[in-house]
Amino acid sequence: MKRTISALALLAGLAPGLASADSTVRFWYHFDNPENPMGDLVAKFEAENPGIKIDAMNVPWNSYYDNLYTSIVGGNAPDAAMLKMFALPRLLEMEALEPLDDRIAAWKGKDDILPNLFDLTRAEDGKQYFLPVQYVALYLYYRADMFQELGLNPPQTCDEFRDAAIKLTRDTNGDGKIDTYGFGFRGGKSGHEHWGSFTLGRTGVALDQSLTSDAGAAGTQFVIDLFQTDKVFPPSAPNDGFQEIIGAFKTGVTAMTIHHVGSSNDLVEVLGDKVAATTVPECGGGRWTTFGDESTAVLSNASDKDAAWKWISFLSTAENNALFNTATGQLPVTQSDTAAWQGHEPRFVEATQASLPFAHLLPASSNTPEFVNTVWPANMQRALLGQITAQQMNAAIAGLFTDD
Repeated sequence: MKRTISALALLAGLAPGLASADSTVRFWYHFDNPENPMGDLVAKFEAENPGIKIDAMNVPWNSYYDNLYTSIVGGNAPDAAMLKMFALPRLLEMEALEPLDDRIAAWKGKDDILPNLFDLTRAEDGKQYFLPVQYVALYLYYRADMFQELGLNPPQTCDEFRDAAIKLTRDTNGDGKIDTYGFGFRGGKSGHEHWGSFTLGRTGVALDQSLTSDAGAAGTQFVIDLFQTDKVFPPSAPNDGFQEIIGAFKTGVTAMTIHHVGSSNDLVEVLGDKVAATTVPECGGGRWTTFGDESTAVLSNASDKDAAWKWISFLSTAENNALFNTATGQLPVTQSDTAAWQGHEPRFVEATQASLPFAHLLPASSNTPEFVNTVWPANMQRALLGQITAQQMNAAIAGLFTDD
């Protein structure tokens, strides 16, 4: 009898699309909120899939990719993980990902995924290594009460943005000190999304050698001037990260900032109808904003790839995906969940949808992580502090992508 059970278990492990009995899937993810529904999702999955256990680890965002790359090199990588597109080239170089094309083709949930998400997350080799699990597009948050007080309209161009930011930078209590700054700029890691909205929408400018053109330099100079000349950013801007820009906006230290729908519920809880949203401004001929992707993947070292696939496809299936996104604060990838979505107030979902036509992913380059984590923040900080010029900053970035 024991021999028969062992044979059946072996056969199940070898059959395509079936998971081995008594498999454990090690899954890495990153949720800012420690109170999240992952435990409920794991319990539901394990009830539906006897014999598969999920070991889900919430890894801090600041060290997420450093830990992941180290684990891959050390031969101790998870079986599946949440991943962003900027990491795809490096992970492919490391031969760390399992192609998902055949599994997606056979998956009954594929037709419920929102249009174009598979196109946006496809690798340059034409294969699908990522399964979309959530998305956002960045837009401009603004204090509607402050705009109304000063008779301002939401800015639609860079000139209008600058004019509004200058007027919103004020000493409101007459003590000779600035109490409110026009814009909360993110000069730390991931602040390229702010800079990009003022630079990369300009005609002929992209993350390549075109950054060194007059138009590219003008975009970066626009940002520098907002800080050095107009003084519409808080003095802390060169080092500010996510927590700083959102905290300043909540407390009225800033009147505008750029982020996505994931911040909207928290902002509404504090500000109510005083917070509003619009698209990022048109600057130099066009608009540019970040398409905030997040997917899951099966890693090539997974001991049971079929079990790992079952788990990640479960997370991108209707109802499960909605529950997943209640924790992330982003938007579901299934059409079913989108139609019934009540996770954010409509004005912020509308701002997201209005931003999609000009939302972009960063280049699928092995140098993109270096751009995000090191080159952009280091050079932006130096440029804001007057240590290098806009042209020098852009040249340093362009050098990363020229060979690509």
